[in-house]
Amino acid sequence: MKSTRKEHDFLGELEIPNEKYYGVQTLRAKMNFNITGITLNNEKGLIKALAQVKKAAALANKDCHVLEPKIADAICFACDKVIEGKFDDEFVSDLIQGGAGTSVNMNANEVIANIALEYLGHEKGDYKYVHPNNHVNCSQSTNDAYPTAVRLALYYKLETFCKILTRLGEAFAAKGEEFEDVLKMGRTQLQDAVPMTLGQEFQGFATTIAEDVQRLHEAQKLLLEVNMGATAIGTKVNAPEGYPELCVRYLAEETGLPLQLSPDLIEATSDTGSFVLVMGTLKRTAVKLSKICNDLRLLSSGPRTGLNEINLPPCQPGSSIMPGKVNPVIPEVVNQTCFYVIGQDMTVTMASEAGQLQLNVMEPVIGFALFTSLEYLGNSITTLIDKCVVGITANKEHCAKLVMNSIGIVTQLNPILGYETCASIAGEALLSGKNVHQIVVNERKLITQDKWDEIYAMENLIHPKLIVS
Repeated sequence: MKSTRKEHDFLGELEIPNEKYYGVQTLRAKMNFNITGITLNNEKGLIKALAQVKKAAALANKDCHVLEPKIADAICFACDKVIEGKFDDEFVSDLIQGGAGTSVNMNANEVIANIALEYLGHEKGDYKYVHPNNHVNCSQSTNDAYPTAVRLALYYKLETFCKILTRLGEAFAAKGEEFEDVLKMGRTQLQDAVPMTLGQEFQGFATTIAEDVQRLHEAQKLLLEVNMGATAIGTKVNAPEGYPELCVRYLAEETGLPLQLSPDLIEATSDTGSFVLVMGTLKRTAVKLSKICNDLRLLSSGPRTGLNEINLPPCQPGSSIMPGKVNPVIPEVVNQTCFYVIGQDMTVTMASEAGQLQLNVMEPVIGFALFTSLEYLGNSITTLIDKCVVGITANKEHCAKLVMNSIGIVTQLNPILGYETCASIAGEALLSGKNVHQIVVNERKLITQDKWDEIYAMENLIHPKLIVS
């Protein structure tokens, strides 16, 4: 039979398995909030950030002489062990919870306190030597420690995500170079427009992805302003003079990030605007990425009755009844992930709007929406790169044939023949099934073959120059 220890809070006592480093408040959270099944130990970056916050607070409290050096050093030792990932399994709070993040904060406080107790030679739960609230949470509130940790964790996660997104842009750019001589028909409103190259199309994908990497980095910078030292509502109650500045300085040193203390701690404690902007920027990425996946599915449609301009790597049989059918399953799964992210933007919007007076208690679901969106979208992008984009091939001859058989190429004759004449050519081609060349050169003799060859040379179709006669 496993041994237990008794711990109490003002609601009463609970039996805690003695091998566990979390305590009574964490156990209550575990009992109360079985919501997502996704617990804190799934977000290693948030665990690391919580420990960094607690370490910086301990160092600042030691300098301010409100925490004994022996206790502060033990807390710092415990934080370092948590940062190393040695105690990830002890962080068991569900990521969505009531209490504005108190359960997560106390999970960290209790684990760190019990590691520190063992370091000092005491039993877990013997809190008279190192207390989760009095010592680990000294000069703090959930309302400054938790959002600061969330900001740090999001900053770290965005770094990883932007690297993945950059890889996708590079993969599209490589395809842009590979397909630079593949002539194809451009389309607007799903109708033939004017010629371009497949390379230009894929380079466009690369450019739009690179723009979003830049936008995400810009939004990421807003996460560097923190409210440590605000304590409950921003008045710095229970924090010693100079503590906020010291704490942020130590936190900047610990993380290597250019963190700044918010100039208005009242405002910073209730404001979630930076989360709204980050989520909105991520939604923008998801919208653009989903559009690209729509294009990939259209361009690869067929193979006999669709556009069939490109081939996506076959990943799995596409039907339980239709033999030989292969579906664009990778773009499809990315589309679906993008829909999830777009929906989470509404979650963050509503949760941010639901803040009241001096605090937004909905920050746990804001963090959950952002963390899961970055995780799922990052996974889907990696899948898109490795299982789709790098293996895309072009049907070059088919693309060229579609161009020269298209009525849309008559647009190149507008400067020479005029819009009305070109419209009549298009109308005749549409009704008769003849191609533009046959009508213009062979039958109506409106231009010579040499002029046709000049206008419809590959280089002029890709990079058109105005030809008026």
